Amino acid sequence: MTRFVFDQFSKDFFESLLGGYGVVETGKRVSSEVREIDVWFSTAQGELPPELGLLGEMASMAGVSLFEPYRNPVTVNEIADCLQKQNTVRGQMYREALRQKSRFDLGDWPKLWILTPTASKDVLGTFGAENRLEGTEGVYYLAEGLKTAIVVLHQLPVIPETLWLRILGRGKIQKQAIDELQALPASNPIRSITLELLYNLQQNLELSTEQDQEDQELIMRLKPLYQQDRQRAIEEGKQQGESKLILRQLNRRLGELSSEIAVQINQLSIEQLEELGEALFDFQSESDLRNWLLQHN
Repeated sequence: MTRFVFDQFSKDFFESLLGGYGVVETGKRVSSEVREIDVWFSTAQGELPPELGLLGEMASMAGVSLFEPYRNPVTVNEIADCLQKQNTVRGQMYREALRQKSRFDLGDWPKLWILTPTASKDVLGTFGAENRLEGTEGVYYLAEGLKTAIVVLHQLPVIPETLWLRILGRGKIQKQAIDELQALPASNPIRSITLELLYNLQQNLELSTEQDQEDQELIMRLKPLYQQDRQRAIEEGKQQGESKLILRQLNRRLGELSSEIAVQINQLSIEQLEELGEALFDFQSESDLRNWLLQHN
């Protein structure tokens, strides 16, 4: 996958999932040089909702969190660059605290999260990164004073709490995450947001002239999902139109129906609504309608 397409997807992903719980800035310049933080997040509401799982826990660990996602395995030089950017942010925050005559302790420093699909033992060892906390497989912490962790996406346990991070993986790991995403209830708002971002990613990849085999496999994985969602939206639109028509006819025939009855009718499938339409003139009272609904639910 081209770096630009993935970078844009990652930035949109964090902005969409975290934007409602604080300030998200992407491509934030942190010095007079052309040096940018991929995703800057400052929390406004403390802990984030549990639905965000490990991503929410990470984002709420500090007042300011810096996310640097990599599509390819991170290198020693790239980690060093991330640390340099983080230190620039820390320096800016420290000087601002001095101007405001407020304290700026270690706990106020920005937390850096480096996300990488894989990482070799040599790379992790170079920075003394260790998996220190039980139950956090794949999360390697540097020394406390560095306020940094390297998240190896392909080592994360396959559990719901890590889904929103594994979506940023690649190959089989990302495919597994997409399968889990598809299996979530259609009413899940994070599912809907993430699928929209993935469909946008699919379209951008199809327009790219630098597709590799992995890109093509991802496109083929997302295409049927897009078609299914599109068909579902068409059917839901038809269902809503049918239910409104049936309700108008029933209200004219039986008088204003109770809200409970209206809710039940709105939940009927297109096939059930068609059956209800055929039985419309058999109802003499709302009680008849209730009995029909009981028999067809």
